Amino acid sequence: MKVENFKSAVSFYGKAIELNPSNAVYYCNRAAAYSKLGNYAGAVRDCERAISIDPKYSKAYGRMGLALSSLNKLSEAVFYYRKALELDPDNETYKSNLKVTEQKMKLRGSGHSPAGRSCAGGFDLAGLLNNPGFMSMASNLMNNPQVQQLMSGMISSSQSPMAAPGASTAPHDLASLIQAGQQFAQQMQQQNPELIEQLRSQIRSRTPSASNEEQQE
Repeated sequence: MKVENFKSAVSFYGKAIELNPSNAVYYCNRAAAYSKLGNYAGAVRDCERAISIDPKYSKAYGRMGLALSSLNKLSEAVFYYRKALELDPDNETYKSNLKVTEQKMKLRGSGHSPAGRSCAGGFDLAGLLNNPGFMSMASNLMNNPQVQQLMSGMISSSQSPMAAPGASTAPHDLASLIQAGQQFAQQMQQQNPELIEQLRSQIRSRTPSASNEEQQE
């Protein structure tokens, strides 16, 4: 797990479980590996097994909450985060993840995201668009002849009567767009590192954390 070879971790924890099927730690650690691989349903199953073996195993509840949150089962995730906090009340990761998940539930309950914010986790789009540094660099990007030519070609292709329905952007156009985006990101990092850090902080604050959950028993 520490070297991020999660597929191998799943395999080895599976072998450990075969040798000792009553060890809650093995199930919980395999759940963490499953989550890293995006197999959240597998993580939920293993957490359930770990909890059935050891009902007071706080880490299993915390990892269950993380997996359920990733499956967008927010109310269930809140339940498990709260249970994890009952067993480990000083765990900052559980507190943070519970807060983030409860915020998501409130946004879902309101039926819309707050004005000026993106629906993707409450990202502060309005603040970004009002940032002079960001808008200046965005303007420079759009004035780039390569980008203008690329966008013009994409629009022409989409409006062409000969274009097949649902036709996608040509691979070379997509590669050019990605390259332009990378150049824009590099320019932002060089000219306005404070803005980059601000964006990273917003993303971190809106996403449940697995930091402490990655520590294996």
